[in-house]
Amino acid sequence: MAEENAPWPTEIRVLSNRSAMEVAFEDGTRFTLPAEYLRVESPSAEVQGHSPDERKTVPGKRNVMILEVQPVGNYAVRLVFDDMHSTGIYSWPYLHELGREKEARFQRYLDELSAKGLSRDPGTPRRHVH
Repeated sequence: MAEENAPWPTEIRVLSNRSAMEVAFEDGTRFTLPAEYLRVESPSAEVQGHSPDERKTVPGKRNVMILEVQPVGNYAVRLVFDDMHSTGIYSWPYLHELGREKEARFQRYLDELSAKGLSRDPGTPRRHVH
């Protein structure tokens, strides 16, 4: 989807327990994006690297919470998580993409964790992968 044609959000709201963010778009779509999913799919260089080969699989974020949603101009938000990660800037097109592709992306994340012997739970030691 071309960035110019991506729908704009009409509402962005963090759930009261801070475990997810709801985003509604002008095209009528509405997504509930779990904090863990947003954190592990952060568009930051720390997570994405500077090329697809550098992309990191971030373990231990099952219970992460969203502390703040900060506007960035009129095109994005910066999310601050309770693990103090705050360098990801989520553009409107990226949030829409995360919503549309949530099932496939989260399954890919679970598969990567499994393949690398990592856990969604914080403080869980690595398992040896045979």
